Amino acid sequence: MMNRAILGLFVALGGCMNRGPSAPPPGPVAFTVGNPYQAGDEWQYPADVSSYDVTGLSSVIGDDAPEYTADNEAYDPNALAAASPVLELPAIVTVTNLVNGRSVQVRVNDRGPAIPGRVIAVTPRVAQLLDYPDGGVVEVEVKLDGAATAALDGTLGAAPKLTAAPVAGITAQSLAPGGGAAGAVQNLSPVETAQNMGGQVQLSGTVTTVAPAPGPLFVQVPGYGSEEDAYRESERLYGMPARVVPVYGADRTLFAVNVGPYHTVEDADAALQQLLNRGVTDPQIIVR
Repeated sequence: MMNRAILGLFVALGGCMNRGPSAPPPGPVAFTVGNPYQAGDEWQYPADVSSYDVTGLSSVIGDDAPEYTADNEAYDPNALAAASPVLELPAIVTVTNLVNGRSVQVRVNDRGPAIPGRVIAVTPRVAQLLDYPDGGVVEVEVKLDGAATAALDGTLGAAPKLTAAPVAGITAQSLAPGGGAAGAVQNLSPVETAQNMGGQVQLSGTVTTVAPAPGPLFVQVPGYGSEEDAYRESERLYGMPARVVPVYGADRTLFAVNVGPYHTVEDADAALQQLLNRGVTDPQIIVR
C-alpha cells in the first residue's frame, strides 16, 4: 500500500487544554490536502486517497495545540479527533490499539504529529478510550472509512473518488477477531457530533474490542517498483539489519526495505533517525 500524497504549509501540532476559542475561525471548514512538507527531518506527502490501512506508532496531541485545526475546525481535546501527516482533511478513520485490541472511529481534521515515525496523533479523549500507556506512544492500526470520508468530503466540495488508490510501502496488520474478544463492544461514551458545512457526521464513541495484535517494530523504506532497486537500497544500509520484502498493493507488487526487528519504541526511533541521517527518504515505522 502506498503512503504518498499532497499538503502545503505545515501546521504546528500537538493537543491542547480544554478552552473556548478566543477568536473566530479563519474560515469555514474546508476540504484540505495540500503539498508535500517537511517536519522533523522527514518529508510527508498528503493525498486524497480511497484506501488507507496502515500500522505504526501513535502519539497523543499535547497541550500546545493551535486553537484551530488545519481544516479550520476549533480544536477540542475532548473530541473524537486526530491528526494525520498524510490523509485528506477531514477524514473518518478507525484507530485500533494493537496492544489491547481496543478500536474506535475518529475524525481526522489536523496535520501531524511533527514527530518522525508516527502515523497519527489522537486527542486525549481518544487516548483514554483506547487506554494508551502513560508515555502516550503505542502500536496502532489506522484504517480509512472510505465511504464515510467520501460523503463527508463531498459536502465540502471535494471531487468524487473514482478508483481506490493503494497506499504502498506500509504493511497493514490484519485484525481477525479471536477467542472471546470477537465482536465485544463497550459503550463508553455518548454520541459525538462533528459539524461540517453540508451536515453532520455522527461518531458514536463506541469502543469495539478485537484480538490484540502487537508485533515487533520495523523501519520500512517503501515503494520500489523493482526488486533490484530495493536490494540496491538495502546495500546502502550496511551494518543495519535490512531485508527486502514484497508489498502487495491493489494492482501490483512493490518492494520495500525493512530494517529490524526492534522491540522498543526507542530502538525503532533511533533506527529511523539513522536512516534519515544517511539520506534515506520516506522511512516509516511499521508493526509486523
